[in-house]
Amino acid sequence: MMRSLYSGVSGVKGHQTRMDVVGNNIANVNTTGFKSGRVTFADTLSQTQSSASAPTGNLGGTNPKQIGLGVGVATIDTLFTDGAVQATGKNTDLCLSGNGLFVVKSGSETYYTRNGAFEFDESGNYVLPGNGMKVQGWMGTDGVVSTTGAIEDIVIQTGKSMAAKASEKVTYSYNLKANPPVVTQYSFTDGTNSYTRTTDGYWIEASATQPVTVTFSDGTKTTYTSGTYTIGRSLPVTTSFNFYDSLGSVHTATVLLEKADVGTLQYTDTNGDTITKTGTAWSVLLGSTVDVAETDGSTTHYDLGGNTLTFDEDGILREATSFATPTTLTADPNTTVTTPSYTPSQVGTTSAATIALTATITAPNGSSTPQSMTLDYSGVTSYADINTVNADADGNAAGTLKSISIDSSGVITGVYTNSVRQSEAQVAIAQFSNASGLTKTGSSLYQTSNNSGTPNIKAAADLGCSITPSALEMSNVDIANEFSDMIITQRGFQSNSKIITTSDEMLETMINMKR
Repeated sequence: MMRSLYSGVSGVKGHQTRMDVVGNNIANVNTTGFKSGRVTFADTLSQTQSSASAPTGNLGGTNPKQIGLGVGVATIDTLFTDGAVQATGKNTDLCLSGNGLFVVKSGSETYYTRNGAFEFDESGNYVLPGNGMKVQGWMGTDGVVSTTGAIEDIVIQTGKSMAAKASEKVTYSYNLKANPPVVTQYSFTDGTNSYTRTTDGYWIEASATQPVTVTFSDGTKTTYTSGTYTIGRSLPVTTSFNFYDSLGSVHTATVLLEKADVGTLQYTDTNGDTITKTGTAWSVLLGSTVDVAETDGSTTHYDLGGNTLTFDEDGILREATSFATPTTLTADPNTTVTTPSYTPSQVGTTSAATIALTATITAPNGSSTPQSMTLDYSGVTSYADINTVNADADGNAAGTLKSISIDSSGVITGVYTNSVRQSEAQVAIAQFSNASGLTKTGSSLYQTSNNSGTPNIKAAADLGCSITPSALEMSNVDIANEFSDMIITQRGFQSNSKIITTSDEMLETMINMKR
């Protein structure tokens, strides 16, 4: 009878604990990133009246006789399921989905949280504003963020400046049309006599006083009053790009591409084998003006280095040897134009994917600054029918940070007044083998415990997590489930209370037997 009293008491205590957890869940139904808890019960040690016996020849076996001594709280679990995503419109808010937590620090103490209600403080620290803890991640250098090093405070100061950077590389991309029509003949007059040329390599400059009628391989015929035309070559494809000097001033360079010759090329493949194919060479040359008068009074002189690109029959650019006897270029001896816009460039016997362009900028006081840039054509193909080749130079003018944005991998991108966008930092994510083993420290913060495991800190994508910017994670408390648990817990509490009162009445009856 006394055992039933203690069993009832243990049941009352256990259900009270469960009600405490249910109450805490409901209280935090609107707490950002809150993870609900649950209580599981287990019976306590049973008192054995008699042990089990094995069967014998005359008797069967008997089961043990045991009386349970009540219930105990087995676990109070933290459920790390994802909460719903709630859009906030604040660009520094982050909602984390998946098995991970944000990392924040207070002095030398490290904490973990699912509360992504972050913002930047007066000093540019990315923090939890409620307690000032600093969000951890990796800072970028010149727009490159490496996630292989140790994590640190994320600091992005308002009004951060970006220094001017001279252009060093011009990247060409997309396609050069493989089959443009080439010049097969041109005709002109010097005012007295008429001339017609059909020899490969002859070239002429057209002008208003010396119109040139050009016939192409597709049968078309056009009269031009400007430009340079070479028999056996296509019309030049004009590419222009803006580049920056060391002071951030912008300049414009023009580079022309002409289909020049078809012949045999040889290159070494990735296996070290020598491959021989039919190839098409393109000549790379400067535009009509190699000396440009800038608006600030300076002058820019352009000088282009080696200038042959060779595409194989599959349209792939190859670094190769080719065209041992390229076509000899000859200026028309009867032309009346003495200052050509540009001189056609001879095709070399080797092809490279990069070409050097030097721009020498001479200031009004006579001082000059050479600036060397690499023209990188490795991303260009030469397929039929379309001509989409494009050039884009790096470098930038000076600028000031005006806004930031954060993507789904936690990369914080700065937008500057010079229109440059660069990666400033990346938010770190920690993953634990047993997140439920973390110790709650209040304010939606956790710390490691003996059973949580050590944190695996990486970028969100590396851990299979995703970040939703301008949003927060809602509590994962299910109100309907909590109310159901509340009813079940209340009935359990009442039933155990009834055990106590009934046992008390039985004891009272037993005591009254003496009267």
